[in-house]
Amino acid sequence: MNTTRVNFAHMLATANPKHVESLVKLFESGAKPDGPFGFGIEIEHLPVHNGSDTAVTYFEPNGIETLLKRLAPYYDADKEYWENGHLVGLARKGVAISLEPGGQFECSLDVLHDPRDINAAYRAFRREVDDIIEELGFRLVEYGYQPVSSFADVPLNPKSRYTAMNAYLGRIGECGPMMMRCSSATQVSIDFTDEGDAIAKMRIASAIGPILAWFFRNSPYCEGDINPFPLLRQRMWDWMDPQRTGLTPGLFNPRFGWEDYAVDVLSTPLMFADLTHTPELRDAVDDPHVIAWHENASEIYPDRALNEYEMNHILSTHFNDVRLKNFIELRHWDSLPIERVERLTEIIGELFYDKRRFERLQAYFDGLTEEDVLEAKANLQAQGRNAGPYGQPLGFWQEFLGLEGIMPEIPGDSAHPDVFQE
Repeated sequence: MNTTRVNFAHMLATANPKHVESLVKLFESGAKPDGPFGFGIEIEHLPVHNGSDTAVTYFEPNGIETLLKRLAPYYDADKEYWENGHLVGLARKGVAISLEPGGQFECSLDVLHDPRDINAAYRAFRREVDDIIEELGFRLVEYGYQPVSSFADVPLNPKSRYTAMNAYLGRIGECGPMMMRCSSATQVSIDFTDEGDAIAKMRIASAIGPILAWFFRNSPYCEGDINPFPLLRQRMWDWMDPQRTGLTPGLFNPRFGWEDYAVDVLSTPLMFADLTHTPELRDAVDDPHVIAWHENASEIYPDRALNEYEMNHILSTHFNDVRLKNFIELRHWDSLPIERVERLTEIIGELFYDKRRFERLQAYFDGLTEEDVLEAKANLQAQGRNAGPYGQPLGFWQEFLGLEGIMPEIPGDSAHPDVFQE
């Protein structure tokens, strides 16, 4: 008799055992049994023109490319990232800058161990940026979606990955081009002690993430109009490509572990394969950036252990609510003003790093199923402020999760201090 599968995704696909072992070793390398635990913070920003509030694009005069080139002297020359002859990323100790497909300007801070350090680290990044963009005639907005421009008005930046993603996600599901070009997010990453702790944190994060997203919602607009969705970011991701978004298949099965996560990722069609760091193949093809709408990792990458670059690329083609690398990435939230990012991170630390509080959460959600979480997400989306996820009103969750001082009065756009998501 065959053993029952932990999940039923990609039932006819096969993952290469050497690739599976590679990912499991990567996950193991992130385990911190003795701490200290830290936080990884990524904040995406929407660049908009002063006056019109329309999206600033990569190629326009005095646009995103100009901003990156003006910032380059402040960053390490050997850490510049160029693609197709264009500058698309910068880095130095403490911070890295990258671009999302529509030119969303992302700041990634080095690991911090105290949420109170976030503001100072971020402000150092903004001082240089703000001086330049003031001269260029635009600003960075912290909303979950562009306030005026439609996805149809925003061209892609010049990364080959995004060209392939655009073609693929524009032909399946819903909202792919909208998400790529006009959405903007905040992501918080956390550490784990071992496999059991990692899976437990992934389950709890998947369960409460949508509730936290409601209290930290920040998408007043969608496609140039008032946003009709209580959780716009969730609405876009859940309906885009279920084989790589939403809940991780099988996560709430009691036997689920790192190997199951690896098999799921490796079984999924890659959408796009990056062979720039695959010596056996990069010189054998005209372009090391390969469209892979049908092929999974075992059908593209060599029959050997994966290297770090290959693993990071493969993992980056999955966009689950909670993503596993050698840390856990929580991906539920709209772009937020830095004061709210700091408070969100404090809450995450209290819930996941305080042993007593985390055990309380585990006890409360004991026996939770995938269907329970899907129902809670649908309830929030359908009922908004009248929602009762997991059978409890939002007031209960605000108290139970300790969601005081979340600063909803801080605007995402200083030019429009009275605009908030209802």
